[in-house]
Amino acid sequence: MMLICESNSLEDYLVESEEVDFSHSSIKDKAAEISSVSASEEEFVQKAYEFVRDEISHSWDIQSTKITCKASEVLYFQEGICYAKSNLLCAILRSKGIPTGFCYQKLTIGDTPDTGYCIHALNAVFLKSQQKWIRLDARGNKNGVHAEFSLDEERLAFVVREEYNEVDYAIIYKNPNAKTINTLKQNTDCIHMYLLGLPAQL
Repeated sequence: MMLICESNSLEDYLVESEEVDFSHSSIKDKAAEISSVSASEEEFVQKAYEFVRDEISHSWDIQSTKITCKASEVLYFQEGICYAKSNLLCAILRSKGIPTGFCYQKLTIGDTPDTGYCIHALNAVFLKSQQKWIRLDARGNKNGVHAEFSLDEERLAFVVREEYNEVDYAIIYKNPNAKTINTLKQNTDCIHMYLLGLPAQL
């Protein structure tokens, strides 16, 4: 898939925001911890990705009602849905000067279109050593979902099924989508939000 950058400036993918609060001490400490055991940029990105994927629970998988949003909050509570987890991965990587953006897919909520649709969030990361963007999905693996770090071919959590009108959006956004962030801020019960409150389109 040919990815399209929202901005031609890599600097735009290094900016701090309310949701990507990488100057928070906890984010800086976690980034430093991961960096200390990484021998290269690629290894740091992989270890940061695998930390968010594996050590931060997906709230739906653990049936939690808690909603997290900003990166430091996700790290503190060790959970979040894909919108929140992508904020955390972005913050950890940006804190070390690695350009990171946001990508989206439109997926069925369940296995078939009659369950409705939702927007799913993931990240794109620019590797200077490779001089290219790669997409990484830190949603969290489970039965039927097996995402991995790969420089050769994408191994995302979900393969879009065009026959079900699912969509893989090509744009790498500088900031998290406003609809996804507003969804996290306007709801109080994660299970209810996940079933009935997720945006269906960008």
